[in-house]
Amino acid sequence: MTIFQTNKIKVAFSTVALVAGAMFGTACSTGANTQTTGEEVMNQQEITNTEKAIALLESIETGAKEPIAYINPEKYIQHNLMAGDGLAGFGELLSHLPEGGAKVKVIRAFQDGDYVFTHTEYDFFGPKIGFDVFRFEDGLIVEHWDNLQVTPDAPNPSGHTMTDGPVQVEALDQTEANRVLVRGFVEDILVAGKMEKITEYIEPTTYTQHNPGIGDGLDALGAALEAMAKQGIVMRFDKVHKVLAQGNFVLVMSEGALGDAPTAFYDLFRVEDGKIVEHWDTIEAIPPREEWKNDNGKF
Repeated sequence: MTIFQTNKIKVAFSTVALVAGAMFGTACSTGANTQTTGEEVMNQQEITNTEKAIALLESIETGAKEPIAYINPEKYIQHNLMAGDGLAGFGELLSHLPEGGAKVKVIRAFQDGDYVFTHTEYDFFGPKIGFDVFRFEDGLIVEHWDNLQVTPDAPNPSGHTMTDGPVQVEALDQTEANRVLVRGFVEDILVAGKMEKITEYIEPTTYTQHNPGIGDGLDALGAALEAMAKQGIVMRFDKVHKVLAQGNFVLVMSEGALGDAPTAFYDLFRVEDGKIVEHWDTIEAIPPREEWKNDNGKF
């Protein structure tokens, strides 16, 4: 199965929705007071928002009940369109979580102001790679976005997986400059198609690619785009919704289309010395409006 075929596979359940659903169901059955627990969490100032997000994700595997308290029970806006809005929407998903069979490994985690974004390997109903984005208010999660893709069976043409590579955040003083650089790349190259400007943004000799269907370097990228065109496959970026950054890592959340399917593109870039040197991504089809289980939209 090619990357373009697997990208069209819809992921039926949000990872965070699943764990929150499980915990919400447990809280309801035991009469637990989630608001009280949330207040206790607020007193634990040593716990960072990044640590809270990681704990919530890892509880999918561990079954820990405490991380549900990191979600604001009065305000939780869900952008995974296969999950109902708020905590109440999670209960119906409880029965779908494979008991004792879910695996979670957070590979990278970053914080940009009130946002935490993670890059994670999952295994529930099959292996997947996901980006999750959480927005915090007063130390509690109030909003969530994600983008999931089925994990390919083999590395890409250059031998890279969708998650390997550097994880260490560096160059914190360059966060804003790197954000501007990456936004410029996506808007100029991917949205506007100004391919003649690509070397202004990408280091051509050291560019490392983690997309499952593309090898390292600009030549491989060009060859992949040419092959898509010959097959009549159009990959179109229409709008940049968010650009989140910490140090040398920048995540871009964009909307467009792959073939005829409306599509969400999440692209993570690593920047070094003012040029993009590495790229990871997930691509997920946006379901038809009639299939949405909340009204918040994908973005």
